Amino acid sequence: MKYYLIAGEASGDLHGSNLIREIKLLDPEANIRCWGGDKMQAAGATLVKNYKDLAFMGFAEVLMNLRTILGNMKFCKKDIQAWKPDIIVMIDFPGFNLPIAKWAKPLGYKIAWYISPQVWAWKEKRVKDFKIYVDRMMCILPFEKDFYKKWHYEVDYVGHPLVEVIEKAKADAVMKPLLPIFAGSEKIIALLPGSRKQEILTKLPVMLAVAQRMPEYRFIVAQAPGQDTGFYEPLLNDYPNVTLLKDATYDLLIHASAALVTSGTATLETALFGVPEVVCYKANPISYQIAKRIIKIKYISLVNLIMDKLVVKELIQDDMSPDTVYRELSVILNDTNVRKTMQDDYQALWELLRSGGNASAKTAEIICKLAN
Repeated sequence: MKYYLIAGEASGDLHGSNLIREIKLLDPEANIRCWGGDKMQAAGATLVKNYKDLAFMGFAEVLMNLRTILGNMKFCKKDIQAWKPDIIVMIDFPGFNLPIAKWAKPLGYKIAWYISPQVWAWKEKRVKDFKIYVDRMMCILPFEKDFYKKWHYEVDYVGHPLVEVIEKAKADAVMKPLLPIFAGSEKIIALLPGSRKQEILTKLPVMLAVAQRMPEYRFIVAQAPGQDTGFYEPLLNDYPNVTLLKDATYDLLIHASAALVTSGTATLETALFGVPEVVCYKANPISYQIAKRIIKIKYISLVNLIMDKLVVKELIQDDMSPDTVYRELSVILNDTNVRKTMQDDYQALWELLRSGGNASAKTAEIICKLAN
C-alpha cells in the first residue's frame, strides 16, 4: 500500500518516524512518501519537503509568508495527484493539512489524522470540517475524546506518543557513555527556547540574561533540529557559562536540575523527564494580541492543560522578563516543597498519559486497516 504522510514541525517528524516504523511492521511492503524531516526519512520514507521550509508561527508571520505557503500547498497537491496514495495521513499541522484534506477527500482519497489539532483552544468550528473530510481522527490527549463527543464526532484516543519515546530514551541513557559536557557538574540548567528562528530570537535573549545573573550554574541551550550552529553562536558569545548542545536534548533533560522552556511539546517532554521547569512564552506583539482575543484556554502549557491545574509556572509576554524568570527559576531550584509538589504532579501526569497505550502502534493499526 502507498502511504502519504504530512508533518510540519520537529515533533511531527519525531512522531511520524515512529509511526512509519509501526506501519512497516504491519505492512512490510509499505511504500511511504512524506513531508517531514530527517527522522521520517531515516525511518524509511521518501522525503518530499523538509518541515523547516514550512514552519511559520503566528498570525503576522503567516501573512508575511502567505505566497510561500500557498506555493507549498499547490506543490503538495500536484505531488499527491502524481503519486496517487492509498491513504493520506495528516500529522497535526492544521493550517496546512486541513486545506489539503478539503481538496483531497472529494477526489476519493482516504484521510487519517494523527495528533488532533488543538481545536478545543480555538477554531472549534473546524470540527465540522473534520466530520466531513477526515475518515479517522486519532487523539493523544485524554480530554480530547470528551471534547469531540460534544460535537457528536467519534474519535480514537490512542495515548500520547511521547510516553514511548521517553521510556526508550531513559532506557537507552543507562547504556550510553556520559557525554563530556555533563561530566563534573550537577548544577545544569536546560534552556529550550523553541525550534523556529523567530521564537528563539525572542525568548533566548531573556533566558541568557538570567544565565548572566547565575554564574554558579551551567546553562546549556538545546539546539533545535532545524537550525544551524552558526545561527546560535553570535547570541551566545558573551556568556561564558552558556553552552550549545546539538542532537542531545533528551540527554540534557536527564542531567538538568531545572529548565526554562518555551510553550509547546517541549513543556510536556520536560515534565515527563521529571525536570522542574518554568514555561516562558513571548510572541510577536501583533500575533499575541490577536491570539489573546480568540484563544480560549486557561493555560498555555500542555502540562497544565492536561492536569487542569497550575503545575508549572507560566510567564507570558510582558511577564517574561529577566527579573521574573530569575525569580521563578530560583524558586524551583531552592524551594524543596515546590519541587516535591511538582514531582508528584509529574508522576500523576505520566500515569495518566501512559494509560492510553502505545500510540504509534495503535495508530498504525488504524491507518493500515483504513488503507485496506
